[in-house]
Amino acid sequence: MSEPAARETAYFEHDADVGIIGRGPTIEDALVAAAEAMFAIMVNLGEVRPREQVAFTFQESDPEYALVRWLNGLLAEARAGGLALARFRLARSGEHWRGDAVGEPWRDGLTRGTEVKGATLTGLSVEKIPGGWEARCVVDV
Repeated sequence: MSEPAARETAYFEHDADVGIIGRGPTIEDALVAAAEAMFAIMVNLGEVRPREQVAFTFQESDPEYALVRWLNGLLAEARAGGLALARFRLARSGEHWRGDAVGEPWRDGLTRGTEVKGATLTGLSVEKIPGGWEARCVVDV
């Protein structure tokens, strides 16, 4: 069996919105990479300082729906706190998922990209691939 690959982000073509792809050695890493891909649409992640942390939990048995709940939960936390988020962690135990992210309030000096309104069910998949996992969906921009 080959060694799992490191986390990786990528994009795929979609007519009006943006398709994001997260890959990682575990399902949790793939979902984290998808979060990184989504927030990289909105801000240069390298400019975001780790000043504030948000955390939330959710229950979900289906990995694909977990991806959408994870991404939309992060967007909700970011909006509620006026935050640019850049670093993410996710763990699960059965159907229970626990995630957190760090970032900072939006400020001058952060390069703003395109606002992401939400993760959708379009193009949704979370699947085992050689060397790890891949998570993908379309986000509404």
